[in-house]
Amino acid sequence: MNQPQLAHTLAEMLPEMAQPQPGTTFANAQLVVLNEALARELGLDPEWLRSHDGVQWLAGSQGGHAMAYSGHQFGQFVPLLGDGRATLLGNLPTTGDQGGYEIQLKGSGLTGFSRPGSDGAGAIGPMLREYLVSEFMHAVGIPTTRSLAVLSTGQHVIRRQGGVPGGIVVRVAKSHLRIGSVQYAATQSTELVEKVIRAAGFDSPVALLQHTLDSQLALVAKWMRIGFVHGVMNTDNAALSGETIDYGPCAFTETYDPDAVFSSIDAQGRYRFGHQPSIAVWNVARLAEALLGVMDQDTAQSILGQAQQRWDAAWNAEVPNPEELAAAEDLFEFNGIVFGPRNGMLERAIVEAERNSNLEPFLELARATQDPFNPDAGPEWMKAPEGAFPFRTFCGT
Repeated sequence: MNQPQLAHTLAEMLPEMAQPQPGTTFANAQLVVLNEALARELGLDPEWLRSHDGVQWLAGSQGGHAMAYSGHQFGQFVPLLGDGRATLLGNLPTTGDQGGYEIQLKGSGLTGFSRPGSDGAGAIGPMLREYLVSEFMHAVGIPTTRSLAVLSTGQHVIRRQGGVPGGIVVRVAKSHLRIGSVQYAATQSTELVEKVIRAAGFDSPVALLQHTLDSQLALVAKWMRIGFVHGVMNTDNAALSGETIDYGPCAFTETYDPDAVFSSIDAQGRYRFGHQPSIAVWNVARLAEALLGVMDQDTAQSILGQAQQRWDAAWNAEVPNPEELAAAEDLFEFNGIVFGPRNGMLERAIVEAERNSNLEPFLELARATQDPFNPDAGPEWMKAPEGAFPFRTFCGT
């Protein structure tokens, strides 16, 4: 197989928001884990991806684009964020006018949007976390970005725990446009807002706003049914496609605990488990504000006024018996999930890979959680609930 030929649909539709990124070469890059099933779904050859040229391609040798966006981070608006450590390689030209799935690298180096003092790199631990949790979410039917591969860069990066191996996750998504993309466009011109709407696949701002409200609430209902706590629901982490994106400080609560918070950066509990529906609506309200230059305010308010009704419908569709869910001793077991990424075991597997270069615990957990309803997919000890214990997650990318 020759090198896959990617289109650059998003960058061509939104050149005002796309900054070209040169190719990067990591002489000692190695493939840590490859999602062969996803590769085949995308029409890619796993054998070629494992070759030297394939590994360099996955590490970004061909370059791509970093995309601009804004965002409300913990309620505070930041006019320019953008891909500070990510490069959009392009999209597979396979489906429809908008092109096929987009492929993005996270942790591949500095971009023009990198924050002051950032190295633009990723640590291997958070990349392994995103790979495993996103593929588990896909396996249990929750809309999500996917993970094609994780690579080690052969370099070390400095994080809170000292020097750790550098890593890249190769992310696959329907689209990487976010609420923050529309917010950025609104700081520039109404013409750019209209272009983002079209690039997202919608023919009007009304259609975009209604879809985003419905898809975000449906997504959060699916999260909460299995105990997922996203941890950093900023508007730049709310995908217009309705997919879960950015797994930095995520975790799972085994019981239905509205006050469950795991993220070390969420000191006030803004993104706690039970507050996620309200935050989703708050984020969509920020989208509505960004669209006011191209749509009527009364129409926007009318759509937002449906939020409670839409949430009730989404929640009832996911959880017909909420009292039983609230009383469940283990949300994975309640949903028939035999193998899930329980906080402690996932953390131990990541630490073992990060500190001791021992991938076997991670790979064993990944195999089981990608087949989560199959009782034979993993060892017996991996099925047991862990119970409540102090646990904190760190973005750490």
